[in-house]
Amino acid sequence: MQSDSKAFAYGILAVVFWSTVATAFKIALRQVSYLELLAYSSLFSCFVLFLSIVFSGKSRILFEINLRIIYKSVLIGFLNPFLYYLVLFKAYSMLPAQEALSLNYTWAIVLTFLSSKFQKKRIGLVSYMSLLISFFGVLVIISKGRIVELKPSDPIGALLALSSAFIWGFSWILNVLSKTDDNLRMFLNFFFGAIFSFVYLSFSVSPTFPNLEALIPICYVGLFEMGITFLIWNKALKYSTNPAKVNNLIYLSPLLSIVFIGIILKEHIEYSSIFGLLLILSGIAIQNLFARK
Repeated sequence: MQSDSKAFAYGILAVVFWSTVATAFKIALRQVSYLELLAYSSLFSCFVLFLSIVFSGKSRILFEINLRIIYKSVLIGFLNPFLYYLVLFKAYSMLPAQEALSLNYTWAIVLTFLSSKFQKKRIGLVSYMSLLISFFGVLVIISKGRIVELKPSDPIGALLALSSAFIWGFSWILNVLSKTDDNLRMFLNFFFGAIFSFVYLSFSVSPTFPNLEALIPICYVGLFEMGITFLIWNKALKYSTNPAKVNNLIYLSPLLSIVFIGIILKEHIEYSSIFGLLLILSGIAIQNLFARK
């Protein structure tokens, strides 16, 4: 019972952190470009993950790095954080936060189908039904409830937000297949991701160091979106006697995000965004419910 209480506490903490990052993205993007946000937040996350290894007494795993681990980390680091956040931050710079958040959240459905392909499992009728429900939710959000017209506020931004879900799905599969220690794997992913980000930044624009006003949201993103929150979530799953119950907490994240977006960013929350998001979450919930059965 005490173990499950710890699991719930860690799970809620992770969900609260993740619920604030969509707002942090938009605040940071008011100060810096999406490329600068990507580079500096990746670098800060890499630094935090390195410190977590050192202060958790796991420094010895740094000496376990070999060419095979480096090769995998370069590949995963290119996909996530580099490519994933490159696409996602660009989408956030083009769309209202509520739209980018909701469209990106289709990663859960995408992950289901990618997992079935990698594991060579047949996809049942329920999975296709859940996909259609979530896809209808996407159409509601993009069209702002006017599905017949289907005129998104920014077609390119919407396409990028949806594309980020596929990139996340691929990177998640590769992370699951990796046998490297979680802390070491994440550190190396962000180490190489930060290198890719700064190389891309230097070829795109002339890099400048962010001022304090920009640095605070950048560090917040690096700390609570990219790095340490995943370690907190892993702890929740580790302590739980029933990980499925902890996983259900993740459904709170986008709903809380909408609340923070409305209160802090002062965005007018569209009814279509709420309804579309609920449809996406319903599709995910149906898929997970029948998958467990």
